[in-house]
Amino acid sequence: MRAICYDRFGDAADVLSIKEFAPQTPEAGDVLVRLSFSGVNPSDAKARAGLRPGVTKPAYPNTIPHSDGAGVIEAVGSGVDPARVGQRVWIYNGQWQRAFGTAAETITLPATQAVPLPESVSEDVGATLGIPGLTAAQTVFGGGVVSGTTVLISGGAGAVGHTAVQLAAWGGARVISTCSPQAREEITSAGADHVFDYADPDLAAKILEATDGHGIDRAVEVEFGQNLALLGEVMRPLGTIATYGSGKDMTPTMSFGPLLFKALKIDITLIYILPDASRKAAIARLHDALATGGLTPRIDKIFDFEDCAAAQDAVMTPGRKGAVLLRTG
Repeated sequence: MRAICYDRFGDAADVLSIKEFAPQTPEAGDVLVRLSFSGVNPSDAKARAGLRPGVTKPAYPNTIPHSDGAGVIEAVGSGVDPARVGQRVWIYNGQWQRAFGTAAETITLPATQAVPLPESVSEDVGATLGIPGLTAAQTVFGGGVVSGTTVLISGGAGAVGHTAVQLAAWGGARVISTCSPQAREEITSAGADHVFDYADPDLAAKILEATDGHGIDRAVEVEFGQNLALLGEVMRPLGTIATYGSGKDMTPTMSFGPLLFKALKIDITLIYILPDASRKAAIARLHDALATGGLTPRIDKIFDFEDCAAAQDAVMTPGRKGAVLLRTG
């Protein structure tokens, strides 16, 4: 099989190359999937660049990047229902703690990580359901139903944020989102009731006004460190900050008082290690929303296989509108 791989850290164009590997024979409990699309995420680009704290060299002699993808099961190992051969699936955790991810023509991995793709869902959409989809579903619904609550979603134009806006609206929440002024219309179209410029100096006052002074029940936060002071102002007592990122400030400091006297909860999501029960619930939410028209994941661009370096650069480019995919088949 052809695969994109790297053996050292560096810029995408310098370290990514196409190599031939023998497809892995599925062992007990495994499936072999012929991939059509690979999902490219910021975490993939950061890992390849060597930006993970304390990591000085790749963990494997050759790393095939990317955790998300979609395709068709070609073979199964013992203990897996043979009827799954020919089944369309989407992939999660393809390269999590493994050398070989989805930037390849095939991938062999545990059968549980190949989720049956609903009949009405295309394989390119399926490749967006791993990190972006599951993160959005968990941060929105990780505390239970959101019907009748007010949910604040920062970065509503991003792949996770745009999906979270749709899911929260589908779930019956009043949705407030922040984004750049250029993205206002599309976030409103995704289901947000109020959309504000994230750089507005009066942002806290405008959020509180939109909630009639009651505050936010649940915040889905992409920049925890940068927005922590704002959240202390706008959250309702006993509210929850569900955060999945803090890229602009990885060592945040906080004033404890505003969080203490509202008894706020901080719920950090790392989707790779989501417990099985929570993951199954998130998958069910995604499938239900897709089936009922409540979710249309947005794809910014699909790159050809040979252009993986450009795809990894694109996923790190500010202002992109949705997921970045690599065509693998």
